[in-house]
Parts: sequence; structure tokens; C-alpha cells
Amino acid sequence: MRQTKQRQVILDTLHQHTDHPGADVIYAEVRKVLPRISLGTVYRNLELLSEAGIILKLSGKDGQKRFDPVVSQHPHFRCVKCGAIEDLPFDIDSVVSSGTMNQWAGDRKVEGITLEYTGLCAKCNGSGSV
Repeated sequence: MRQTKQRQVILDTLHQHTDHPGADVIYAEVRKVLPRISLGTVYRNLELLSEAGIILKLSGKDGQKRFDPVVSQHPHFRCVKCGAIEDLPFDIDSVVSSGTMNQWAGDRKVEGITLEYTGLCAKCNGSGSV
């Protein structure tokens, strides 16, 4: 994939986030650097980057696409109230590579895991911290 200035600014913007933003948030921030960029261009580039395995695409609340710059396998926490998506510190790759999962897999070849916790984030739970 050819690296364009637009793609690099989109990637740089996404890497500044830990909250898995949607294209609209990325678009608003990219426009500060590239004022003439269109929302369609941001969407297309996010899709291309996702298809190339450079970023992850997640389904957000109400089906909105959200994007994650961390492509290694890792679990997420999704708030059922506000829709926030957070990374959780757990090394899924080590579980996959250790072979412990293959004990129950039989003749299947496990190549990855998708693990997502759901509940109330700290903000929605009223704990005050995010």
C-alpha cells in the first residue's frame, strides 16, 4: 500500500487515541492539519488501512465503526451505557502461541482469539475515574 500524506496524518491522529475513535472524530482532527480533506477520504483510508491489517476496525455502539491502532490481539472492555471501548492489558498472543488453547481444539487450528468484556465503564459506574 502506497503511503500518502493523507494516510500518514490519519494514522498519526489515530495513534494519539486510546479511546478507539470513530471516523467522525478522526476526520475532525485530521482537518486541523489537512483542511481540504473530505470525510469520504477519511472513511476510505480507514477502510484501506483496516483491510491491510495496519489498524483494527471494531463495531461501536449502534453499529458505528471504531478504529484501533493496536493490531496485536488484545481484549477490549465495552461500556454498555456510553459505548466507550477500552483496551485491556492482557497478552492474548502468549496464550495462542503457548499452545494451551490447542488442548481442546482437536483438529482445529486456532489462529486467534476475540475477547471482549462488557459492563459499565468507570465513568458510567459512578467511580469518577476514567
